[in-house]
Formats: sequence, structure tokens, C-alpha cells
Amino acid sequence: MSILTYALHFQGEFNKNSLGAISEAGKLAQQIGGEAAAIVVGGDDLTDDFCKSLGKYGASKVYRVKGPEGIAQPVVDAMAKVIQENGYKYALFGGGLLGFEIGAGLSARLGAGVTMEVTQVKVQDGKLVAVRPVLQDSALVDVGFAGEPGIIIGRLNAFEVTEAGGGDAEVIDVDVEFSEFSTKAQVVKRGERGDEGGVNIEDADILVAGGRGLGSAEAFKLCEDLAEVLGGAVAATRAVVDAGWYPYSAQIGQTGKTVSPKLYLAAGISGAIQHKVGMQNSENIVAINKDPNAPIFEFCDLGIVGDLHQILPKLTEAVKAKKGA
Repeated sequence: MSILTYALHFQGEFNKNSLGAISEAGKLAQQIGGEAAAIVVGGDDLTDDFCKSLGKYGASKVYRVKGPEGIAQPVVDAMAKVIQENGYKYALFGGGLLGFEIGAGLSARLGAGVTMEVTQVKVQDGKLVAVRPVLQDSALVDVGFAGEPGIIIGRLNAFEVTEAGGGDAEVIDVDVEFSEFSTKAQVVKRGERGDEGGVNIEDADILVAGGRGLGSAEAFKLCEDLAEVLGGAVAATRAVVDAGWYPYSAQIGQTGKTVSPKLYLAAGISGAIQHKVGMQNSENIVAINKDPNAPIFEFCDLGIVGDLHQILPKLTEAVKAKKGA
């Protein structure tokens, strides 16, 4: 009853959601009497020490595969081989587009059941059960697996990163013969940290999000100034990115990214359901809108009715003064 996870890495760091999945797998494996293992794919950057470090998050073994990193199909080839040869009963992925693509490909390759957008995994009768929202996040359902392996793909930031206090993981090198089609694509550019000069909004603890209420692309400077003094990042709604006011990489919502920061400050955002599903799991939601009937006031923790063009600069100055005190 063991669990295999995929560990995405970039520039010498493991992805936060991957570490969350490994932490979750380590905890669950103890409950079902199995082991948690991870698989990494890459080149010479996958040193022994780097791979062994996954042991402190709960992985007892790390399968190291030499191959192209950041592309789904080579990882599908590698995970399929390891699962079939070692009898892993579950594959667990953290949130993110690559995890979704790998999980779906692995499901098709192995004829396995898959559950996506999972927010929790629990143990029932010695087996894993995935919990996921349905009906626009208005209800939760339990999903079990009739066959093996069961593939579980978490929602972004669903699994908390924890150090279990374990020692170094055992590193096992695996030779994989990649399918011909698996190496047709190559990574040209990575759009993570540093792209467009910003912070990856999926990892940010603080987000200042702007909507159509800002009135113009130039007004996003108000959000950027506040995000800078708070040590956060800037996000946006679909309407404003479609209008060309802000990059698509910052879009939150049903057709954008899902985030769960400690603080989500929504400026000029009405709070339509399409946007709500992308940010409603934020720990604290603060909304600024001149319309007292805006839907976002129904689910925010603190609502401010007023002109954001006056409020945001004053808030920025207040934070600066507080930090300087």
C-alpha cells in the first residue's frame, strides 16, 4: 500500500506543491502501513544530496531518472515504469498544470482511476479516499478507487509542507527508455519565478488583486506599490487580463490559477463565481469596492466600501510608516 509522488524542481529548488504532496504521502503511508517514495527527472543537477533531502519531508526512497525535466510525457514514462515494477498502489501529485497533465497521462497509460482538484486525502478501511469539491465548490464528495493504482491530483496549495524529521532518502537510479513521442517537445522557457519581473502568485503569501474597478492598466501601479511594501505579489481578474491591462500569468479564477495565500486583498473586484473559485480558500480576504452590493462582500472577511484610488495609496503609506516605526 505504498505511494509514489512526483517532485518537480527548478533552479536547485523543489516545487512547493511537490513538497506538500510528499509530506502528505509520508503521513498517509504511515496510516496504511506502506512507504512514501518520490520520483525526480532531470540532468546533472540531480545530485545525491539534493535527492536525499526529500527524506526530511517523508520520502523513504527517491527514484532518479535522467531525462528532460518540465515536460509531462517523459515523466509519465518514468512513473509508469516505477509503478509497474514496484507495485505502488497510489500516485499523488501536488497542484499545478504539469501535475494535472502527468496525472492524466499516467491514468490513460495504466488504465487507472484519477481524481483531480483534491483538497484532502483520508484513510478509510486501510485505503485512500480523495475528497474534492463539486457543484462550483458548494459541496464535497468522497472518491474511492476500484482498481490500482489510484491517481490523486491535489488542488494548488492543498497539502501543507511539513518536515517529518526523517533522515536521508535512499536514492535509486532508474534507466527509462522514453517513448518516441515523449521527447518530441522541449522546454524553451520557464515561466516561473522571475518571469515578467514578478513573484509566482501560486507561492505568494500575500496577493493584491485588481479588477475592472481600477479603471485602467495604469491604475495597477496602485496594486503594485501596495504589494511591494507588503512583500507580496499582484494578481488580476480575467476581465482585466483580457483587456490587456495585466499579464495572463497573473489571472486568478476558473480559467486562471487557484491560490490560497494568507492574505488576499481584492481591489475593484466584484466577486463573480468564476473568480471566487480561484481564491476562496485564502486565509483572509479583504475587499475594497465602491459598490456596497458587490458579491465579494458576501464571503470576504473584511469589506471596505469606498474609492480604491484613494484607499490604496493611503494603505500603502500606512504600511510604509508602520515598517519604518
